[in-house]
Amino acid sequence: MHFLALPVMDLCRARLDRDHGRGRCGVTVLSLLIIGFLPPLVLAAASEGYPPASVWSLEAKLKGLFSSHTSYEFGNPVTPYQSPLSRLEFPINSVWGGLEGRGDFSLFSAGVEFLTSVADQESGNFRDRDWNDNEVPQRLTNYGETDTRLLPSYQLRADIVMPVAALLRLPDRFDLSPVAGFRWQQLNLTPHDGTQFDYPSAGDPPEAIRLPGDAIRFQQNWYQYFLGLKIGYDFGSLAGLSRLRLQSQLDWGYTYGENVDNHLLREAKRITTDATTGDAWHASLAVVAGITRSLELGLEADYLQISTTGTHTLKTMGQEVSWKNGVRAWSQQVGLLARLRYSF
Repeated sequence: MHFLALPVMDLCRARLDRDHGRGRCGVTVLSLLIIGFLPPLVLAAASEGYPPASVWSLEAKLKGLFSSHTSYEFGNPVTPYQSPLSRLEFPINSVWGGLEGRGDFSLFSAGVEFLTSVADQESGNFRDRDWNDNEVPQRLTNYGETDTRLLPSYQLRADIVMPVAALLRLPDRFDLSPVAGFRWQQLNLTPHDGTQFDYPSAGDPPEAIRLPGDAIRFQQNWYQYFLGLKIGYDFGSLAGLSRLRLQSQLDWGYTYGENVDNHLLREAKRITTDATTGDAWHASLAVVAGITRSLELGLEADYLQISTTGTHTLKTMGQEVSWKNGVRAWSQQVGLLARLRYSF
């Protein structure tokens, strides 16, 4: 499997860097993972006499994001090349809801999850900083802070999980499962009604400028192709519950990001875009209680850290210019999720 997966990942990186391809590469990687893992599992399962069991389930989810943001910055493309030249931090503290459908079979499990933000929400304080003094590049020249509204936004995840605990002769209560999948997240944000502080020269007091109404229209998309490991332990019947389980997951994802910033809505439009690639690390821990044989209630905490670099493009006054100096996009997301699952 390594001989197939590693060269394909290298090809995917090249393709993403060249033309920002997404779907074809993700499908190729996941297909090779299935081709590489499934035949050994099928043969091993056959020798172990695995039953051809299958369970279908539907899970309702409610998720909150806390201390979470998505951000980007870029440097100066000309001398003195200060980096950053501008940094924008968008808060995404919010509430999401959705469903996951899943099929659990004797050899593998596959599922699809879709979440959407709950109506328009105030998600926190947006911060915008500029270091626009070419004589003293490290001096902050502008700082803005506004309220932020999260418009309808979306998250999608699809994954394949392959249990190997039985094949490794682990005790029945343990779960050990490689996982591969894809995540997509689209965030739509509008900073509004804030204040900008301008520092025209060092040592002078700032000039405060009120900014009523909508200031920026921002959309960011994250595409992640991830590989990881699920680890769990089943305590069995406990405290009047039909079962109690601990579940955890750790995964790494090769990530492509793109964002569009429609800046200065009150004045002549200035649109900036960023195309970046990098890494995403994700970890989760859940407690799942069996209420009945078919009904489970779970509580899960998860953490997602994304870090990417790439190209920044400025479009204004009929002109367009692109550069790479100091271009970075990143996100930190801390979530708490309640879920209710019914198995058929």
